[in-house]
Amino acid sequence: MTLAFVFPGQGSQSVGMGRDLYASSAAARAVFDQADETLGFALSKLCFDGPEAELTATENAQPALLATSAALLAAMDEAGYSPTPALVAGHSLGEYSALVAAGTLSVPTALRLVRRRGELMAATHQGAMAAIIGLDEEPLEALCREASAEGAPVVIANYNSPGQLVISGASAAVERACALAKAQGAKRALPLKVSAAFHSPLMRAAAEGLAVAIGEARMADASVPVVSNVTARPIATAAEIRDELVTQVTSPVRWIASVRAMVAAGVDTFVEIGAGVVLTGLIKRIAPGVQLVNISDLADIHALLASEV
Repeated sequence: MTLAFVFPGQGSQSVGMGRDLYASSAAARAVFDQADETLGFALSKLCFDGPEAELTATENAQPALLATSAALLAAMDEAGYSPTPALVAGHSLGEYSALVAAGTLSVPTALRLVRRRGELMAATHQGAMAAIIGLDEEPLEALCREASAEGAPVVIANYNSPGQLVISGASAAVERACALAKAQGAKRALPLKVSAAFHSPLMRAAAEGLAVAIGEARMADASVPVVSNVTARPIATAAEIRDELVTQVTSPVRWIASVRAMVAAGVDTFVEIGAGVVLTGLIKRIAPGVQLVNISDLADIHALLASEV
């Protein structure tokens, strides 16, 4: 079998994530302790005990999710499960966890970057997002163009799975696009509880601020190719990765194309490593028939060791 490791993004967080890892895995405990020391506050306690509103805040959720994925990787290795995947990928924020898995970023460097990324994204305070269910890509792209106005764009931000797309942009443009989508037969158009228009042109200031931090961060070439959110193609050099992480903030997450590219490259087994089961559900709809494994706690690691994956 040919493995890909995939890592979830913001929205997968939940109070209690990582608690069992901290209690039972020395390697995972070291990751959470390192996260607390690196960021200068008790991120681990926020993961384990909440409160939920504080954990959900963008500037906290992003490092919390990364720390949990990194702790799971450490616990997997400690337990004796350490195959080399053919490819790694992450959904939006999850791309940083993929870069940790690929050896491009150390855990402390990744934590500092995603903390800064979350702060910059949260500080934007403009725009809106909505999930559009039951409409294909091309009609939605067309109606986003129709709903956009000069200085007030709306675009597809997340190509999550067939029939599940997310739009992002100026609030009025998002409202117009939702109305048009319903008129064209979308099953649902659901406003999302977010603080800004992520993965849209409105995030340009956040991307510029993040570019400074990325320019100063230490990065290595990837030991395993990382499938880009922006292009859905594998990248590996530190220079490519720096460009990717800046461009990603204002560009759509091409998850459908990324999964299809991994399948075309021979991947037949996807291992989701992190809180929740969001990517497992998306991949099931994108590539029916592939093998799916979800690793979100210590019990999942034990089950994995008992399987043949």
